[in-house]
Amino acid sequence: MRQANVDLRVHDRVALDEIELYSEMLSAVASAERPLTVDEIDMVLGIGHTAQS
Repeated sequence: MRQANVDLRVHDRVALDEIELYSEMLSAVASAERPLTVDEIDMVLGIGHTAQS
């Protein structure tokens, strides 16, 4: 999704990454037929769950 020709000297990488995550979340919500579960949101954001002892 990122543009290859973006001049990174004049952009805030963290802000751009947050915008990309937000756009992915909006796309997932827009295509869902119901509210997303917490697990589905985590999947969209690329957050993995670790097994707890």
